[in-house]
Amino acid sequence: MGPQLTNPVPISKPDGTRVADYDYELPEGRIARYPAERRDESRLLVLDPLSGAVRDRAFRDLVELIPPGDLLVVNESRVMPARLLGVKPTGAPAEILLLRPAGAEDWSRPGRSWEALVRPGSKLKPGRTVVISDELSVAIVDGLEGGGRIVRLETDLDPLEALERFGHVPLPPYLGRPDQPLDRKRYQTVYARTPGSVAAPTAGLHFTEGLLSELNARGVGRAVITLHVGPGTFRPVEAEDPADHHMHTEVLEIPEGTAEAIAAVHASGGRVWAVGTTVVRALESATTDDGELRAGSGVTDLFIRPPFRFRVVDALITNFHLPRSTLLMLVAAFGGYEAVMAAYDEAVRGGYRFYSYGDAMLLYGRAPHSGAGGR
Repeated sequence: MGPQLTNPVPISKPDGTRVADYDYELPEGRIARYPAERRDESRLLVLDPLSGAVRDRAFRDLVELIPPGDLLVVNESRVMPARLLGVKPTGAPAEILLLRPAGAEDWSRPGRSWEALVRPGSKLKPGRTVVISDELSVAIVDGLEGGGRIVRLETDLDPLEALERFGHVPLPPYLGRPDQPLDRKRYQTVYARTPGSVAAPTAGLHFTEGLLSELNARGVGRAVITLHVGPGTFRPVEAEDPADHHMHTEVLEIPEGTAEAIAAVHASGGRVWAVGTTVVRALESATTDDGELRAGSGVTDLFIRPPFRFRVVDALITNFHLPRSTLLMLVAAFGGYEAVMAAYDEAVRGGYRFYSYGDAMLLYGRAPHSGAGGR
């Protein structure tokens, strides 16, 4: 007889409390490296967290799924062509990813100083210069904690004009391809207004002007927020315990009209539909413990993960997210860990396309809004 195990350690069932609980297997080729031919041709996996049931729909079916009197909230942030490709004086290639204007309060009128990530970081020390074109160079001014840099755009052009001329769309690394002319339009929502993001709020990529018009004609309202998406959105959580993860910060703005529209729709018994995790993060960051949504601008480092009490958002439209990501944890907090991970398994089996250019998912809240204080 072989050796006997005494007091074996029980294997705990995944419950969303560990980062490893958010792993899942995605077959090769399931990442959508290019957008669908039409924005609203994407598929839509509808999840009812109360029952865990999923339904396979088309994104354009939102016209049937969102009742009159409800409110869509969208993120108006515009993706900047913030990836600058150039050469060092030696002729070796170099890359600059602009993140945010350094010290600028008005993102629509940035100056020439920016916070940035650089590559190769070991070679681009303060005092070095990267030549992007005859009309644009980037001077490395100073270092930042975490390996970033303060850089200065050296050009006679307006900074935003210089980016439009010489910048590249900062596509997610997992697409595994350089940006192409189609990405200038398709890696941007049709309602994008304020430059500031280095990644698209991807749930909104599925909307067309026609679909928005149909929803408006049906009596569905629309309100806006701005949250500028940073590169941290793509970074997996390296810690074993989500509580040990240092959350990235992002700039947001909630207009007064949006706060008023949300209060009105909740007072009438309607739902607030967040288009994307960025909208959820912005709205829940700007809400007090007693459920009051406050208009204004600021910075958020809110990390939404199970368990979390949602106070504003009643339904969520989102894409499928990377394993071990903060975005997947947010979705699991909203729809319930087991229901969301089971829905992801169903999406994998059902051939859904994943990530930024992929298909979408719709989650209803666990109960209609019940006044101040949430669900």
